[in-house]
Amino acid sequence: MLKLNAIVGYADDPVFAGRLQALSARHAVETVTLSGQDMSRRRLHLRTDRGTEIALMLDRDAELRNGAILMLSATSAIIVALDAPRWLVLAVDDPADALELGYFAGNMHWKVRFDGTRLAIRLEGERADYLKRLEHLSSARHIVIEADGSEPGAGAIEHAGGHGHPHHPPSSEHSHAGSPSHPPHH
Repeated sequence: MLKLNAIVGYADDPVFAGRLQALSARHAVETVTLSGQDMSRRRLHLRTDRGTEIALMLDRDAELRNGAILMLSATSAIIVALDAPRWLVLAVDDPADALELGYFAGNMHWKVRFDGTRLAIRLEGERADYLKRLEHLSSARHIVIEADGSEPGAGAIEHAGGHGHPHHPPSSEHSHAGSPSHPPHH
């Protein structure tokens, strides 16, 4: 197991560009893919895309982000990649059902985006958990699960999950609990 305790630099820094390009051409750059939640952690047990086991032990002031170089030598490199968020896209044909869905998503503090008449919910857990939470709405109404994916649509506009709390900026993606099991409050 490779033990790493510092960030060497960042892939977007011109100081490292030439070395990383040369290593990449020789297929000597490994990647560890982390979720947004993992980016805030400082102690992680990881495996690269090529199977190298890593024990990451960073100082509190280390900035772990997309493109962080965890290891760089003359023969290889290990770089962090941010995992693209997954989305559950729902369509509703009735305005009353759309309001109820929006209200419910807001009470759940889910991160959402609106894309025309579709609501995209950012998945921060298992898809099945979100579908179970939505079951009471989808079984009795005309809520259609359109797609899952890494992006809800090219024209998506970010919005808060309109739940009536004045403490959030009006156009930010946000969540209090980050969990599909966070109970609604009325």
